[in-house]
Amino acid sequence: MAAVDHINKALRRVPAWPIYVASLGYAAWMLWLGIQNRLGADPVKVLEHEMGQMALYLLVAGLAVTPLRKLAGVNLLKFRRALGLACFFFVVCHLLAWAVLDVQRIDRVWADIVKRPYITVGMAAFVLLIPLAVTSNNLSVRKMGAAGWARLHQLVYPAAILGGVHYVMLVKGWQIRPLVFLAVIAGLIAWRFLMTRKKAASRVRTAS
Repeated sequence: MAAVDHINKALRRVPAWPIYVASLGYAAWMLWLGIQNRLGADPVKVLEHEMGQMALYLLVAGLAVTPLRKLAGVNLLKFRRALGLACFFFVVCHLLAWAVLDVQRIDRVWADIVKRPYITVGMAAFVLLIPLAVTSNNLSVRKMGAAGWARLHQLVYPAAILGGVHYVMLVKGWQIRPLVFLAVIAGLIAWRFLMTRKKAASRVRTAS
C-alpha cells in the first residue's frame, strides 16, 4: 500500500496535457515521415495502420483506468478524459488517412462504407464516439447532470467492441494481435459490467 500511495502522490503532480501534446506530436511525426517517403512502399497504408493502432492502445488504456484503480489502487482517473480525447483524435486521423489519402473520392468513400463490412463496423464505432468526444468537458457534465452524462458515456462500450471487431475483420486471416486486442477489450468491459451488477445486488441486499 505504501508503494501505491507513493505512486498516486506522484501522479497527482503530473498534468494531463502532455497526453495531448504527445498525440499531436506523434501524428505530425508520422505524417512528416510519410511526406519524406520514409514509411515504406505504401506510406498511406502505414499511416492508416499506425493511427488506428494508436487509437486502440488509448482505448484500452481508458477502459483499464477503473479496473486498475479498483484492483491495484493506482488512480489514473485524472487522465481518462485526455486518453479518451486522444483516442478520438487518432480515430479521426485513421479515418482521414483512409478517406482523403487512400480513397480520395466522396462517392467511393460512401460506397466502401456500404459495401465493405469491416468499414461499416469501423464507421459505426466512429459515430458512437462522436457524442462522447463532444461532451468530454465540464460544461456538458453540468448541463446533462452527472447521471445523464455517465449514461451517455456508456456508449464507449459498444464503440470499443466495434473497434476491436473492425481490427479483426480488417486483417487477412485469423491473426493473433487483433484477436488479443478484442479479447482485452471484451474482458475489460465484462469486468466493468460484473462489478456494476455486484454493486447493484449489494444495494438490494442492504435495502432489504
